[in-house]
Amino acid sequence: MARISYVAPDEIDDPELRGWLEAAIEKGRPGPENQSIRAHQPDVMRAFTSTRKFLFDNTSETSCVEHDLKELVRTYIAYSLDCDY
Repeated sequence: MARISYVAPDEIDDPELRGWLEAAIEKGRPGPENQSIRAHQPDVMRAFTSTRKFLFDNTSETSCVEHDLKELVRTYIAYSLDCDY
């Protein structure tokens, strides 16, 4: 089994990356554990976070996915996994 350590916010020098990890911890999304692992590779964390913001951030002027479509996708995924969503 792989043993990948979590990176704590105070271990990150880049203020932007640290902010993203702190926000993930505070809000619980995107998964703080996953963001902490991505922080081992700043370029990976930057690419993931930028893409996620572009696709899903409703407050962003650059969001390319409408809220109603995101809800339909979430519902479809929950339904296809027999989730009691």
